Amino acid sequence: MSGEREETADAVTVCLSSNEEVILNAPHQPHPNSLEAFGHVLHDIKHAIIHSRRDWDKHEPKMWSRASGISDQELVDFTLEKDLVVVRSAPVSYGTIILGKIRVPAIDDDEGEGFIHVRIHDPLNRGTEDVKFHSIYTDEGNKNADGQATTWRAVQTKDTPLEFFNE
Repeated sequence: MSGEREETADAVTVCLSSNEEVILNAPHQPHPNSLEAFGHVLHDIKHAIIHSRRDWDKHEPKMWSRASGISDQELVDFTLEKDLVVVRSAPVSYGTIILGKIRVPAIDDDEGEGFIHVRIHDPLNRGTEDVKFHSIYTDEGNKNADGQATTWRAVQTKDTPLEFFNE
């Protein structure tokens, strides 16, 4: 994430490079409107997960290593009603950013349950029918002295906070 962070007990403020502030609400269980918004892009989310895994497996298989023993079908065999466990949102000048933490039931390894963090966008003034899928969080972390990632993670743990990401 680029920019500066300021954390409080109930929100995270992220200053983006465009100087627009994104103030996320506190993590919470999804309300019906969140389920509806994610429902409009569920097919896109599942397609992006499979595409991301296949793409990363070509050049850095560690990114999706927690899913290495399961099929594409098993990877995306989740439902929003059961597996969208945490959401956060923030108003921006062009609508609302919505983040979601989705459990992948097929992943339960020595790190515990597996989760994928997803970002969607709800444009201004139209309800949820125009919600757009934005991205999946893929963490290229622990940069070395040359700025190169040394760890890769697309499947998060239960304890990984759902924070703003700009991918």
